[in-house]
Amino acid sequence: MPLPQEIGTVAGLSHYLAERHPRLSPVIHRMRLAVNGELAKDDAPLAPGDEISVLPPVAGGVDPVCLCEVRDTPLSLDEVLEAIRHPGAGGVTLFIGIVRDHADGKPVARLDYEAHPTMASQELRRVLVEVAAEHEGARLATVHRVGQLAVGDLAIVVGASSPHRAEAFAACRAVIEAIKERVPIWKKEWAPDGSANWVNLDA
Repeated sequence: MPLPQEIGTVAGLSHYLAERHPRLSPVIHRMRLAVNGELAKDDAPLAPGDEISVLPPVAGGVDPVCLCEVRDTPLSLDEVLEAIRHPGAGGVTLFIGIVRDHADGKPVARLDYEAHPTMASQELRRVLVEVAAEHEGARLATVHRVGQLAVGDLAIVVGASSPHRAEAFAACRAVIEAIKERVPIWKKEWAPDGSANWVNLDA
């Protein structure tokens, strides 16, 4: 099947397949792509004539990333909790980021969140995969809201479960810290007088 010329990497191909075949979208992150008979990383380049194979998960594997979404609708604590709960999870930790009514000593009326349309979701999933690899037995879930949020709205929910509480706490903290550092999501703070500034962007 010929591919559009703008698809230059394995990650770009995965995103293209998810958009072209909606039934693949929920599971494409669990699949591995091979280029010319070799398993390829997300940033591996693609060239005309490459033979590409889409491989399903191997038997017996458990995906540690249970939920990973950037969305413009209200977030649910129950959804995140249920995603990571399982009989072997003795410890479950949730982090809830809530829009507060002040920042740096100034009043805040609302927040606007904007995300890169493709890179935000991809980088969010990379964060979860990397943290899961560093915390044995952890299962992770994250949902991040975009759009206009009022004071008191949930901006992000991160969940981590593990056989023991220490790993659940550590994994949950690692996820939120990495998201703040790496995922291309931007926040604009609006004051009651109608003025606004992009956090960490405006002087």
